[in-house]
Amino acid sequence: MSSPFDDLLGQIPIADIAKQVGVDPSVAESAISQILPSLVGGMASNAQDSDGAESLTKALAAHQGTLDSRKSVKNIDTADGDKIVSHVFGEKKNDVVKAVSSSNGVGKDIIEKILPIVAPIVLAWIANQFFGGNKKSTTTKSAPSGSGGGIGDLLGGLLGGGSGGGDLLGGLLGGLLGGKS
Repeated sequence: MSSPFDDLLGQIPIADIAKQVGVDPSVAESAISQILPSLVGGMASNAQDSDGAESLTKALAAHQGTLDSRKSVKNIDTADGDKIVSHVFGEKKNDVVKAVSSSNGVGKDIIEKILPIVAPIVLAWIANQFFGGNKKSTTTKSAPSGSGGGIGDLLGGLLGGGSGGGDLLGGLLGGLLGGKS
């Protein structure tokens, strides 16, 4: 039985990303496998308060239905990816990059190149999970005040179902993003 992270990883054009950043596909896959729980964990941290949950829900709505277009690296807006990464990690971005790179032996420069490519894919995939399907929804799920609600539950379930990145996530993000909104 595959985990949600396996499903998400399957949506990512690893070979294309490897070629674009100039690394072996196995190196790219290793880096991406560590990046995914970090991104999802950062989103979950942001969704712990009502403002963060509302902001994330709006971002998900904007990325809903775009997953299929993200199957090719050439269709990924890395400027959008940079914005997503900056919003998710805030001032802790460099700390997260450093921790992810030290956990898998991939250089910080490679992690910095991969993050803005992967972030829009992750957001589009989560949007599909949250809104159900690959079509734009006209209704938005709302989050109860003071918690992540539906989005918090989805991200928490995804984090609980991770493969390989959970240990890093607990140690890294617990300290880095604990109080960030």
